[in-house]
Amino acid sequence: MHAVRPATGFLAGVLTAVLALICLVIGGIALLPAVLVPRRRPAARRWALAGADRLVAVERRRRSLFFGEQWPPARQPLPYLLARVGTGLLSGIVLGLLAVGLVLAVLVVRGLVRGSLGGWDLLGQLLLGGVLLFLDLQGVVALARLDTRLARRYLGPPEHEQLRRRIAELSESRAGIVQAVDRERRRIERDLHDGVQQRLVALAVLLGRARRRRDPEAAARLLAQAHQESEDLLVELREVAWRAYPTVLDDLGLAEALAAVAERSGIPVHLELRLPRPLPLPVETAAYFVVSEAVTNAVKHSGAARIDVAVTRHDAGVSVLVSDDGAGGADPGGSGLSGLGLRVAALDGVLAVHSPAGGPTEIKVEIPCD
Repeated sequence: MHAVRPATGFLAGVLTAVLALICLVIGGIALLPAVLVPRRRPAARRWALAGADRLVAVERRRRSLFFGEQWPPARQPLPYLLARVGTGLLSGIVLGLLAVGLVLAVLVVRGLVRGSLGGWDLLGQLLLGGVLLFLDLQGVVALARLDTRLARRYLGPPEHEQLRRRIAELSESRAGIVQAVDRERRRIERDLHDGVQQRLVALAVLLGRARRRRDPEAAARLLAQAHQESEDLLVELREVAWRAYPTVLDDLGLAEALAAVAERSGIPVHLELRLPRPLPLPVETAAYFVVSEAVTNAVKHSGAARIDVAVTRHDAGVSVLVSDDGAGGADPGGSGLSGLGLRVAALDGVLAVHSPAGGPTEIKVEIPCD
């Protein structure tokens, strides 16, 4: 019973292929006068695509009804219909041969009952019929699989497969985000311990020495050193806070935050921002950290003389490109870039690193957004 529905769906595919062929022929003849007139061609194209979408909807409904598969709308409706017509008509020929074989089998049985068929004739008919039946059934199976492959190619994966893939991606990105957060927490702790805490200790030592000095001039020198140490401490604490999250991003937006990154860079940074409308806050934050980490890595390791940053918003989302003219050799698996990849993947984005030995280095990010 489990094979009845797919077999019925295969047979229905032959009928829908014939229907699609008739509609394509009639539609092509009807639209031919419009196609011959240049100014009417865009309208003819729209009508053809609308009709193709309706025919593809019939195919999607057939696969949903008989195979239990939910398919998205066709990305290429006309090529899919043409391929389906060819497959359906070929399936009809194979089914026709199978029907002819059944008729011949009935004739063989009839001859056997009447006694008009000898033993050797019967054996020959059975061998020939078995081989032809096997080949015909193989053709049916192959065409059914071809029908599914065509649907996957032109319609995309079915919805249950997309959902399963999406769940796997979310599970992977969730684990990656946990790792990235833990890595970032350890980095902040290391910055505080190795930098800020050491400066606080030095400041306390200087103040203690100043309190114990009897000589006012020596105490004044120590206080001056303590004052300088406190200023350096404020600068470093501000850097740690910026690396954790820049408040200017909330107050003034991405453009000002990236301008601040460029100002703090030890290498000249050329910014090019094409943002006709604001970005969603998570996307804006990800774009900032991509640029900040990439610029920091270039300053530390690349030996570059110039860094170019381009942030562009387009219909599908936002793209970020950071390039430098340094020595190259950036490791995408390093802690910094891999953490950025996890942050971008959490937003369904993609991070690509191209950094051959000798340079240049390009870090490109694509993040979808509305």
